[in-house]
Amino acid sequence: MTLAEAVVASAAPAELERLDVPATYRAAHLRKDEVGTFEQGAADKDVRRTLHVGEVPMPELAADEVLVAVMAGAINFNTVWSAMFEPIPTFAFLERLGRTDPRHDLPTHVLGSDAAGVVVRTGAAVRRWHPGDRVVTSPAYVDPEDPVVQHDGMLAADLRAWGFETNFGGLADFAVVKATQLLAKPRHLSWEEAACNMLCASTAYRMLVGERGARMKQGDVVLLWGATGGLGGYGVQLVRNGGGIPVGVVSSPEKAELLRRMGCPHVVDRSQFEDLGDEKAWRRLGAEVRRLVGEDPAIVFEHTGRETFGASVYVARRGGAVVTCGSSTGYAHEYDNRHLWMKLKRIIGSHGANYQECHEVNRLISLGLVHPTLSTVYPLTEAADATRAVQLNRHVGKVGVLALAPEEGLGIEDHELRARIGEDRLRLFRTG
Repeated sequence: MTLAEAVVASAAPAELERLDVPATYRAAHLRKDEVGTFEQGAADKDVRRTLHVGEVPMPELAADEVLVAVMAGAINFNTVWSAMFEPIPTFAFLERLGRTDPRHDLPTHVLGSDAAGVVVRTGAAVRRWHPGDRVVTSPAYVDPEDPVVQHDGMLAADLRAWGFETNFGGLADFAVVKATQLLAKPRHLSWEEAACNMLCASTAYRMLVGERGARMKQGDVVLLWGATGGLGGYGVQLVRNGGGIPVGVVSSPEKAELLRRMGCPHVVDRSQFEDLGDEKAWRRLGAEVRRLVGEDPAIVFEHTGRETFGASVYVARRGGAVVTCGSSTGYAHEYDNRHLWMKLKRIIGSHGANYQECHEVNRLISLGLVHPTLSTVYPLTEAADATRAVQLNRHVGKVGVLALAPEEGLGIEDHELRARIGEDRLRLFRTG
């Protein structure tokens, strides 16, 4: 029996420790010699041309690291950027990291910033995790000896996104993570449901709830772009749980109906505002929000970037905040600064989440208070197709990827909690 087979068979920890770690493993990866694949300004940088699935070398573990046998992973937009080699090829990140840790500077880059699986090996300095533990991963990769990490890991000078700015990510049969990235897998979720949450749910938590984000209060109106997407689907849940009033922006009647089934009664159809590049469109958007809820948003939940940012600054109420964690439609934002300074608004930059924030949102998931937004699942052999679906926005919620798990629905331990929550809630995005 191989180590991978033993994990799938739920072998005892002693058996996992006895079996050899393979010299190579299957992974979704990029190749350094393909960095010039896409011409500058190409209309369609199809990620299926550059994202490959095949064998890569197994690295040695550092003292503070853990080897996880990955049962399932998920696609995030950073995997799309990686496979497009934008804004810069990620091999530049690996070369920089390779100055202090040469293991990462390889001709292949294993991608993926989400995973759920089983611990099979631990480094010499790891105390809290052991072979056989079922875990999910958080994406922040930091040096625990940096003093600022004790305050907020997201301020660390060498902060990296695992599987994007590091090697050995989660879209693979095995993954290498720091011990400070691990959290206990929610027992009522399947492998693929557990794997899809942490990056987006923790990012949304920091943006809306965390003390370094917008710090939403009960009764706050929150406008959420892409409200049925990977980030927005968690954002809507957090707003509702915290007593806020979500106003979700979506791009189709089908997504609007899914949003209502999530319990978000206030929905804006973005197709009414196809061109958000001028103040007339911003005014129409603001009027629609006021028609729905009677006031301007206290918080605008931003991650789409260039296409929407000017509108976001405009529609936030006087003294309100725009909290942003990304720019999926482009990094170069334009907005009318008069609407920012004269109305005392704030722009809050938010990036990922620290370990404590990840712990807090994982607790909410484990208690059944926040649910997965998983919509579809691909096998690892089709990781490029899964990434392409995200690239073209052909999905809602999160797209999962099965690695070692041979089929969906495995890994559930707490059937009682699952029954109390109900399959209709846990599978809402699957049936939407």
